[in-house]
Order: sequence, then structure tokens, then C-alpha cells
Amino acid sequence: MKRVITYGTYDLLHYGHINLLRRAKALGDYLVVVLSTDEFNWNEKQKKCYFPYEVRKAMLEAIRYVDLVVPETCWEQKRTDIHKYDIDIFVMGDDWKGKFDFLKEEGAEVVYLPRTPEISTTQIKADLKK
Repeated sequence: MKRVITYGTYDLLHYGHINLLRRAKALGDYLVVVLSTDEFNWNEKQKKCYFPYEVRKAMLEAIRYVDLVVPETCWEQKRTDIHKYDIDIFVMGDDWKGKFDFLKEEGAEVVYLPRTPEISTTQIKADLKK
């Protein structure tokens, strides 16, 4: 069984997120989504989510491509998550290209998937402010 992992905030869930999750799941048999907690988003990224962690988690769990949702509490956990969840493939959007290549040292293939170009949470928030 090939196990895939990806990370994100998944606030204001949209079809770009769904596309990424669908393509990530297509790379293997089991998809782990590591979801940034509210505290991690605020303390490390200075981002406030519209939806709280538990709501974002419930939405992700309702998506058929997602097998497991776990919390992201620090940047450093990526190395340990590879081993904890017996991961074969680490997946991120291509806006992170090259940033996680160090995870190859942990035995995971690192894949950067193209984002859906016409949609982003940042753009949605900007449009709503208008």
C-alpha cells in the first residue's frame, strides 16, 4: 500500500483544494492530510482562519479522497510524520517547489503538484473584501 501525505490550512475550502486532494490520492492508496491548527496558523503564519480547526477537519473528513486528518502543530513535524504514518510520497502545491526536498532523506518521494491557477483562498478573501 502506498501512503501519501499532504499539509495545509484548507480554510474556505474550494475546488482548488479538492483538485489537489484528488491528485494526491491518485498517487497512492491512502491519503493523510495534516491540517494546520488555529494556534499554529496564528503563531507561525500570522493567519487567522475563518473556520476553526474542528470545522475544517470535519469538512476534510467528508471528502472521499481523504483517509485520515491529523493536526499540524509545528513546522518540524514533517520529518517525524513521514515515519509515524509510514509515508511513501510527500505532496505539496508547486508554490512550495524545492522547500521540502530534504524529506527525500527520510525515504519519501517528494512531489509538487501544480495548483489550480484561477482559484486561491487568498484571492477569495481579497474578492470578498471588495
